[in-house]
Amino acid sequence: MSARIAVLASGRGSNLQCLLDGIAAGQLDADVVGVFSDKPAAAALDKVPPERRWARTPKAFGSRDAFDAALADAVAASMPDWIVCAGYMRILGAGFVQRFAGRLVNIHPSLLPRHKGLHTHARAIEAGDTEHGASVHFVVPELDAGTVIAQARVPVLPGDDADTLAARVLAVEHPLLLATVRLLVAGRVAEQDGRVRLDGQSLFNPLRLDSAGNLQP
Repeated sequence: MSARIAVLASGRGSNLQCLLDGIAAGQLDADVVGVFSDKPAAAALDKVPPERRWARTPKAFGSRDAFDAALADAVAASMPDWIVCAGYMRILGAGFVQRFAGRLVNIHPSLLPRHKGLHTHARAIEAGDTEHGASVHFVVPELDAGTVIAQARVPVLPGDDADTLAARVLAVEHPLLLATVRLLVAGRVAEQDGRVRLDGQSLFNPLRLDSAGNLQP
C-alpha cells in the first residue's frame, strides 16, 4: 500500500510539485492525501483536488494554539504516515509537533545547523560561506533544530547574490526532498535518541545527495 503523505505549504508549492511529479513518474510510492496551508491564496493548494485542500487564516482563530489545534485535527483526519513541511512559513507549536513526533519533517534552505530561520541565502553570503545548500530534518519545537536526515550542497560563487544562490539551492532542493521522502516512506529511516538510523544503523552525519540524485552516507 502506498504511503500517505500530508504536505504543509505556504507558497507556490514547488517542493510539493516535485513530490507529485515523483509519484506520477513511479519514483515515489506514496499518495499526497492533503495539502494544508496558513495562506488560503497559496498556489500550492491548486496542485491537488479541492477535497484534499485545507487552508485557514490564523487571524481567524483566538490564539496560536487554537490555530495549531485546528490544523493538527485536519492533518490527523487525512490519516497520514508522514507530514512534510515544504515551504511552510509558520512556526509550528509544541503541541502540534509532539502530536506527530517522529513522522514530521521539514526542508530548510541551508546547511543546518548554520543559518536557521529566514533569509538564509543572504546570510550565507554575508558570512563568507564557501558552501551552502539545503537540509531535510525531523521537526522539533525549537526552530530548525531537529535531527538532520540529509543534505545537498552547492558552492557559493564569487559575485553571487541572494537570488543567484537561491536558484542554485532550489535546483538541488527538489531532488533532495524526493530522495529523502523515498527513504522515509520505504521505512528505511527513523530517528532514535536524536540520531538518524538508516536500515537500523546509526548515522553520525547526515546523508549527502550525490550528482545522480541518490543519498549516500
